[in-house]
Amino acid sequence: MHISRRAAATTAALVTSALALTACGSSGGSGGSDSASGKVEGQVTFQTWNLKANFKDYFEGVIAAFEKKYPDAKVKWVDQPAEGYPEKLSADAAGGTLPDVVNVSPDLAYPLAKAGLALDLEKAAGKYRGEYLDGAWQSQQMPGMKGVYAFPWYLNTGPMFYNKELFKKAGLDPERPPTTYDQLFKDAVSMAKKSGRKIAMLAGTPSIEDFGRYGVRLMNAQGTEFTFNEPKGVELLEHYKELYAAGALDSQALTAQAESSGRKFQQQSVAMNPGSALDLENFKKEAPSLYRHIGITDAVNNTGKANMYVQGLMVNAQSKVKPAAVAFAHFVTDKKNQMAFAKEVTIFPSTKGSLDDPYFTKEDGTDATRVRVASAKSLKTAVNYTPVLLSDQMKTLLRNAVAKAVQDKESPKAALDGAVAECNRLLKTG
Repeated sequence: MHISRRAAATTAALVTSALALTACGSSGGSGGSDSASGKVEGQVTFQTWNLKANFKDYFEGVIAAFEKKYPDAKVKWVDQPAEGYPEKLSADAAGGTLPDVVNVSPDLAYPLAKAGLALDLEKAAGKYRGEYLDGAWQSQQMPGMKGVYAFPWYLNTGPMFYNKELFKKAGLDPERPPTTYDQLFKDAVSMAKKSGRKIAMLAGTPSIEDFGRYGVRLMNAQGTEFTFNEPKGVELLEHYKELYAAGALDSQALTAQAESSGRKFQQQSVAMNPGSALDLENFKKEAPSLYRHIGITDAVNNTGKANMYVQGLMVNAQSKVKPAAVAFAHFVTDKKNQMAFAKEVTIFPSTKGSLDDPYFTKEDGTDATRVRVASAKSLKTAVNYTPVLLSDQMKTLLRNAVAKAVQDKESPKAALDGAVAECNRLLKTG
């Protein structure tokens, strides 16, 4: 299971199918009501995303506990493979067979919410809002719409690893890695100069998340236009252009994938790189000289908030067992069940107070707890920076624009203006 997964570029097709379904009038009538009050009874169909193979016992236990609490309700669990999941949702939306409770990421929830197929939980279950982290609850809001369209479920984030020995050789304090972009840029140039351009601070160009962490406004308040070409966005790209020219950004950064960036870090030719507990274990086995000097910190940001990857449970607004569906979605995402799930796999609960549990605050000397504690601390105030409307095609447009600007083939302003114009065109045409 890939916890921090993002949907493929099939969201546009999902929008089309869902809106077509709305046009047929299926969102009207009692089925489309936001009312979730009433007796918890009937059969709830619950759909997850590639979870059954590894977590069958956990989910069967949760379902059994729910059915014991609500004897008049039953749950039918359906698990779909990761491959083709967006297409499956699209087909269900078009065919009127969407399950009562559906595992979605915010980008998959958006077209369903826009089509009237996702229940507004701010109205139907607002009494539960206080149980969840503010950032997690807000991550289920949709651009240009009022309300919240899924219960926040499990979260994830990634710490930043850095090489203390390389920091020390560059005359930088190995116990004080950069926490702001200004400090990062300053330290990166210093390291490149000190090493004769042999050591780069970073191995990747900025993604949309970096623009968000820098403090750039990514979309307008209505969710109708991208705005990452505003002056602050141009400023960020100017800095990366300077880093590239100074040798502080690895020469292969323009074409590097996450795996190759990781190899550069492991070879100790790059000083900072994002990662996970699995990476840390690999360093211990494959690069012991690096492992001895590993530091763990939050990803650099100007906002004071880390990036959050989030999954949610959406309730079908057309469900015929809406009270039971809302009750079950809340039950799965309550503090007790999220905490239990977090102990089954490396994810983090979205419920308030859970991240204060010793499981997320106490290290025991293992790699897993080192990363878990660092990640949990940052998630308390984290936000989901990636706009739900940003498709894979739009991400490619941004990546290409960044590459042109960094290589000085186009000015940062012209590159971002072009990317924003094309992204907005795609946004309007669907």
